Amino acid sequence: FIPFARPCIGEDEIQEVVDALRSGWVTTGPKVAAFEKAFAETVGAKYALAVNSATAGLHLALEAVGVGAGDLVLTTPYTFTATAEVIRYLGADPVFVDIDPDTLNIDVEQAQATLDQLEREGKRAKALMPVHFAGLGCDMRAILHMAERFGVQVVEDAAHAFPTIVDGRMVGSIGRATVFSFYATKTICTGEGGMVTTDDEALVARMKTMRLHGINRDIWDRYTANKPSWYYEVVAPGFKYNMTDMAAALGIHQLRKGEVFRQRREAIALRYQQAFANLPVRLPAMPKKGDSHAWHLYVLRLRKEALSISRDAFIEKMCEHRIGTSVHFIPLHMHPYWRDRYGFAPDDFPQAKRAYEEAVSLPIYPAMTDEEVERVIEAVRAIVERYAR
Repeated sequence: FIPFARPCIGEDEIQEVVDALRSGWVTTGPKVAAFEKAFAETVGAKYALAVNSATAGLHLALEAVGVGAGDLVLTTPYTFTATAEVIRYLGADPVFVDIDPDTLNIDVEQAQATLDQLEREGKRAKALMPVHFAGLGCDMRAILHMAERFGVQVVEDAAHAFPTIVDGRMVGSIGRATVFSFYATKTICTGEGGMVTTDDEALVARMKTMRLHGINRDIWDRYTANKPSWYYEVVAPGFKYNMTDMAAALGIHQLRKGEVFRQRREAIALRYQQAFANLPVRLPAMPKKGDSHAWHLYVLRLRKEALSISRDAFIEKMCEHRIGTSVHFIPLHMHPYWRDRYGFAPDDFPQAKRAYEEAVSLPIYPAMTDEEVERVIEAVRAIVERYAR
């Protein structure tokens, strides 16, 4: 069986975790500090803050830019629920904007139209959260221009997007704050974990305080000081979002391999693009010349009008070929919580709905062998050709 995803962890990571265990530091300590420094340098940001999940990072970032009760935050429904749920954590409300049918990223023209409409209604969005879907960068130049015009803070959901380059800049060095995921299936993995990057000193200071119970000084410094240093103050009702040294130990070496991993994912994606080019399917969008795609996901879309097999039945057939697949994503407005709270209908965001009905994510990860890649190709071709109209 070829699983949908499999982390690529080597002896370097294992030995670094062993070193963390033997050091006595198993919570936030020197390895977290080293990982943060290396990550900031890699993406070109001044600061990086390690957290225990990208969800935690999004929550911290939105809180730090001032999102609170009653505020509005624009984002896309074509994402995992974490993107929107953190808005609700703060008592704010998401305003969904449909996706571009080619890139599956937020439709910038519709986002601008939505901001115009809110202004006409006497409302103003506090923040905008673009999602770099599958690892393909959003149109950040247009987004930042729009955000400046409307006075909106940009917090990027880059859970899929390490390493990704947009207009010559690495994602992580573009918006006010950017949040990455290191979940087990992501392009680099710490088991669970994430990172927030920013160039804003005040922003990182706030997030650092809120990351650990609203305490106004660094806990690691307090415990490593060589003189009495027990005093601290709680200045806000913070959270418990710190990363452990054991997770950071994995991250240190995964980060060093990040570009090599990306190149392998890209090679698999290009092989898929070539193999499926003449099938009645819709291929993922490629990055613009000079940009790079992280290829966290390879999402094939089955053209409903050209095939006599549904997406769900296709997944069953792939399973019969002993190949794991997934679906990214069931749009948020079609889930009970979001649907019922905001009164959404499935067709409110037609591009997101159509993409969901057609989408199937194929295995794409560095540990895949060439033989496994060819097995996936053979299975997809066999099923699609059999059911082509």
